[in-house]
Amino acid sequence: MNEAKQIVTDIQKGQIKPIYFLMGEEAYYIDKISDYIEKNVLDEAEKGFNQVVLYGRDISIEDIVSNAKRYPMMAERQVVIIKEAQDLSRTIEKLSDYANNLQPTTVLVVNYKYKKIDKRKALYKAIQKVGVVYESKKLYENQVGDWIRRVLAGQGYSIAPKAAQMLVEFLGTDLLKIDNELSKLKIVLPKDTQITPEHIEENIGISKDFNNFELRKAVGEYNVVKAYQIAKYFADNPKDNPMVVTVSLLFNFFSQLLHFHGLNDKSPRSVASALKINPYFVNEYITAARNYPMKKVSGVVSTLREFDVKSKGVGANAIPQGDLLKELLVKIFN
Repeated sequence: MNEAKQIVTDIQKGQIKPIYFLMGEEAYYIDKISDYIEKNVLDEAEKGFNQVVLYGRDISIEDIVSNAKRYPMMAERQVVIIKEAQDLSRTIEKLSDYANNLQPTTVLVVNYKYKKIDKRKALYKAIQKVGVVYESKKLYENQVGDWIRRVLAGQGYSIAPKAAQMLVEFLGTDLLKIDNELSKLKIVLPKDTQITPEHIEENIGISKDFNNFELRKAVGEYNVVKAYQIAKYFADNPKDNPMVVTVSLLFNFFSQLLHFHGLNDKSPRSVASALKINPYFVNEYITAARNYPMKKVSGVVSTLREFDVKSKGVGANAIPQGDLLKELLVKIFN
């Protein structure tokens, strides 16, 4: 995130490089940087003759070079943007010839999503000398909640920890999807609003009471009635609550709980740091640790491994996922 901001800041200062090679698993920042260049490097009068957007599936490396080698018309520079450049992965190394003999009045932007070039090869080394190679790495699940909070804070909003967790559990780590949902919220909510679970439920459609977050909490509290109520809701809405996601979340929770049992310092700050969780959730682990001694936690982790396989259709004999979840809860609570 900081590196992406720095790239934009440098462009704002007029420190514009002739090549931006944007690559990596997380498309969000690739799009943000590319879109910023597309909207801001040239003014509207210059864009008509001096800005072109091409797509990897429709062109060759030779087409890119041909466009990049042109001179700008009545402008200081031209911008050539290549979207979905990963479709050119078999021939992308050929772009190194252009990087070694580039047109200084061209700003070439290459969006190479979900992949990355080999840093040992000529293309990477050539671009590093003259331009920017930015690798956008996918965030881990435990980092996404903080990312949501930082993004919203920069836009004049805040978010309750539970609301952020609901978004992560429902949308995963895809920042583009999360950003799209946040944009919907910002349309209906004024600035300085704290986004709550109720806002998420009303505007995005994620139940604040029946979701994986609440199931995890109920299991940790040994609240059998609540856990089975959520399991029934999941059984009635299987498409929105896939078993494989539920098992994965519970597995991560009990794995962290095993780690918690092994900590010498169980103060809230130390636990939050060791488990890499928001301090808001520390009490859940303290409560769960009382209900699940280390030996019990080890057994639950083993059970979750078994049900992870079953949730993917192996050895489950076409058991409905709702019944599979109920069976899992029986084994956890017994």
